[in-house]
Amino acid sequence: MTDALGWLATALFVTSYFAASRRALLGLQFVAALLWLAYGVLLRAPPVVVANLLVAGAAAFNAARNRVAQQVSTRTSTPSVSTPPPT
Repeated sequence: MTDALGWLATALFVTSYFAASRRALLGLQFVAALLWLAYGVLLRAPPVVVANLLVAGAAAFNAARNRVAQQVSTRTSTPSVSTPPPT
């Protein structure tokens, strides 16, 4: 089972490089990092655990930052109501 978990994590990381969007890339990398983290725990390999905590944290942070930036962009790009010119 441990090997299967490692191979699944590897497959997800490789797949993330072919993602159609940044959101998909970050989501795949986040899930893969969590799988690698579990793999590291099962192997009792602290470097694998710590490295993938950092990767999962970075992916989650960037996904959240992108979501906030998109929300701000959506709010500020709405067309404003203009007043007609004086006649």
